Amino acid sequence: MYSEIMSAILEGIDSVLVRVETDISDGMPVFEMVGYLSSEVKESKERVRTALKNSGISLPVKRITVNFSPANIRKSGSGFDLPITVGILIGMGILPKENCRDVLVVGEMSLDGDVIPINGILSMVAKAKEEGIKHCIIPKGNAKEASLITGITCYPVEHLSEVIELLNLDEDKRDSFLYEDNKAVEEYIEKTFDFDMISGQKFVKRACEVAASGMHNLLLIGPAGSGKTMMARCIPSILPPMTEKEQLELSKIYSVAGLFKNRSSLMTQRPFRNPHHTISTIGLTGGGSRDIKPGEITLAHCGVLFLDEFLEFTKSSIEILRQPMEDRVINITRNKGNYTFPADFMLVAATNPCKCGYFPDLNRCTCTSASIERYLGKMSGPMLDRIDITAETPQMDFESLVNGEKGESSKDIKKRVITATQIQKERFKGTSIRFNSAIPSSRIEEFCQLSKKDEQYMKDVYENLDLSARSYFKILKVARTLADMDESKNIETRHLKESVFYRSIDKKFWER
Repeated sequence: MYSEIMSAILEGIDSVLVRVETDISDGMPVFEMVGYLSSEVKESKERVRTALKNSGISLPVKRITVNFSPANIRKSGSGFDLPITVGILIGMGILPKENCRDVLVVGEMSLDGDVIPINGILSMVAKAKEEGIKHCIIPKGNAKEASLITGITCYPVEHLSEVIELLNLDEDKRDSFLYEDNKAVEEYIEKTFDFDMISGQKFVKRACEVAASGMHNLLLIGPAGSGKTMMARCIPSILPPMTEKEQLELSKIYSVAGLFKNRSSLMTQRPFRNPHHTISTIGLTGGGSRDIKPGEITLAHCGVLFLDEFLEFTKSSIEILRQPMEDRVINITRNKGNYTFPADFMLVAATNPCKCGYFPDLNRCTCTSASIERYLGKMSGPMLDRIDITAETPQMDFESLVNGEKGESSKDIKKRVITATQIQKERFKGTSIRFNSAIPSSRIEEFCQLSKKDEQYMKDVYENLDLSARSYFKILKVARTLADMDESKNIETRHLKESVFYRSIDKKFWER
């Protein structure tokens, strides 16, 4: 007897529907599975065979063939155990075929028939809804996560016996299997640093506000103990709120990575990822030898990727950021196939100017010229071009440290950031652009128009500072953000001058 069940696999952070076809026919007894399968899917037949036996059901002494379609996509993961089992049970006549139509089934099974949660359920249920499927049978451990997708009915199950009972009922009699969240779970909200903790450093705070207002990449450079890390940790407290689309995108990423942590709502806080400088390139970009998982640059999507001690990272790790910083996605190619993960993050990097940390103060710096050049040389010209704003964090004097006035609170700064981002939202309505930092070079003239006087000013700057085309466009994008912060329709000379200043600080360290 032939049966057909819909299931799903992950492809990047999205999901692809898979048709699990089962045929039980006369012939030499064999249990065969085909359809471009990974090792964990091939192992499913032993889990299915044993789970059925321990649930009091013996496989028929017949030829069992299971096909996974489409056959050109590699099937991986452990979520096929349950759909394979359901397909076999239909073929054996234990489950009615008509009750299994228009149902997505996913879940791993233990040897005693327990249904085990899997990663990526948010993407799978969202895809099922998109394709018009009305019902999903999922592991009970994934119920809270799946319930965040509205407009589709999910039936959480704990054991194979529940699946059999559920699918033997007509649709209008399944209400007892619906998910009910009776526990009031308080969602964990990460405590953030606040800018009012920092005395002085007004220029650096201004640079952080500008970066947050346009989601611009930011480099903080200065001696050890000058407040670079503290300043970076305060940035999440002034970032604009996430849109519903961004919340769903980010939630899907964390669901696939197994980091969703049974939340009671979609992720509403912009992420702040802070990997150690010993992280591998795969840890940054994502990938893996078996399961392809998102890396830190994808986990920072819609938020901040903070790389402290930036020049202590390996040169290859630094350079690998260049493509995702420009394209806002990361493409990973493995033997299993090609995967695309989103990577629209704001890079905040903090570094000392040399090994001892005191350059260019030659009275305190103990490094040789060759050592300084080698240290700063980890940052290539193309990478430096991708930094929108560079801010030097000077060492604080004793008076500022002890008697300095309390800084402005993050709450007050965030109000201005939200105002600036709302202006951008209106400007980019109907486009895929979210912030000024993402304006493509082909549309610079449309969104960053200059007067004749300012064009001449920028021509002089371009020639005197020997800028690249990318650096020039970065200056205009930051100037556009500065104009939005002033609620100015046009970019004015003062905006350009401040933007050029942020661009020219790096010359002090990288052009010697």
